[in-house]
Amino acid sequence: MSGNAWQVFDLADLRKKVEGTEPRLFEFLRKPGLSGAIYRLPAGARDMQAPHLEDEIYVVLDGRARLRIGAQEHEVRPGIVLFVSATAEHSFFDIEEDITLLAVFGATAHV
Repeated sequence: MSGNAWQVFDLADLRKKVEGTEPRLFEFLRKPGLSGAIYRLPAGARDMQAPHLEDEIYVVLDGRARLRIGAQEHEVRPGIVLFVSATAEHSFFDIEEDITLLAVFGATAHV
């Protein structure tokens, strides 16, 4: 079996990659059809992301905020899992507490 057949990531190590007072994204995995990143937005920050070409799942690890997807708003808190369809306008706002998110991007057939 190839050395690339599997990988292990330590969440504590990934969190260190996005420490600081500015918004940070660290992509820890990129494969055809799948990528993974850890994303951190400090309290009061502005989320500057644009719509993605892939479907996306966010797992909220820490913090409190809101997520706007189109005209809808959703609570962001630890333990919440959010799905955002490819090309959907979305952004985090009202970031009350630093948020840390595990983001998984997957290939989509409707792009």
